[in-house]
Amino acid sequence: YSIYLDISHVLNLFILFTRAYLSASKRFVEGDVEVGVAGRSFMITGANSGIGRATAMAIAMRGGIVHMVCRNKDKAEEARADIVKETGNKEIYVHILDLSDTKKVWEFAEGFKKKYKTLNVLINNAGSIICQREINPDGIEKGFATNVLGVYILTKSLIPLLEKSPDPRVITVSSGGMLAQKLRTGNLKSERGHYDAALVYAQHKRQQVVITEQMAKTNSNIHFSVMHPGWVDTPAVANTMPDFYRSMKGSLRSPEQGADTVVWLAVSEAATKNPSGRFYHDRRMVSTHLPLAWTHSSPLEEQKLMHLLEDMAKMFQPQ
Repeated sequence: YSIYLDISHVLNLFILFTRAYLSASKRFVEGDVEVGVAGRSFMITGANSGIGRATAMAIAMRGGIVHMVCRNKDKAEEARADIVKETGNKEIYVHILDLSDTKKVWEFAEGFKKKYKTLNVLINNAGSIICQREINPDGIEKGFATNVLGVYILTKSLIPLLEKSPDPRVITVSSGGMLAQKLRTGNLKSERGHYDAALVYAQHKRQQVVITEQMAKTNSNIHFSVMHPGWVDTPAVANTMPDFYRSMKGSLRSPEQGADTVVWLAVSEAATKNPSGRFYHDRRMVSTHLPLAWTHSSPLEEQKLMHLLEDMAKMFQPQ
């Protein structure tokens, strides 16, 4: 098991590096993303830095209405000003939300539905690696609250608005680290055993893939997708994995390269010709498991995750 995991990680890293992106980009059809999206509305979580900011910039350049959902107001407003200045697009709106605060996620989504008549694309980009286990005011581990339960609640609550909008899409930014994780439906809040931040985060990213697959089955009017961007030079990587960042800095992808497949999934006609609920890397559908992997889970286990999330979500839903 450990030997297989080590080998698979090494192979996976080669796939994720910048050189792999440069090679993959030679087969990209540039016309796919050379489109105008004026009048279409995009919500991007974690939009003030890294992949989220690069995505917001790319969509703003194409004329889209951008709703930046961010935790830090000052950083969000600064990013918004840069995007408006760079693109000339003033339809960029900042919304302040901490996705780790479960009740606030519900409140935000319900409020958004009342204020806005359309949402064409939801991009679940925000993610959090919590180095030491912390809990939110509701007693839920913050990483799980942000990466899994927050994504579930935000998406579930906005589905009625998405369904009313033309060509609706939901895109979730996962991570290649999930390839070494089998779905776990026990200990969701990381209450038992040793807390390993990297493994917990990778498990959350596996759970995001399962959520995407399951939601695609029950919401056929919306095109769902999930992707991994490769190893990207972002503040999150620099701050949470400093040793890795220092050793790999020269090989990391730029935020724009990391965002490329997100933008392609969000704006291109080609993306929606593929089946809903699939996993992508460099604009191509890829397997959610490595060859000969032990990471497959049963349909029963996947449905169990969805039931557990639904039960948890209902506990915090505004009455």
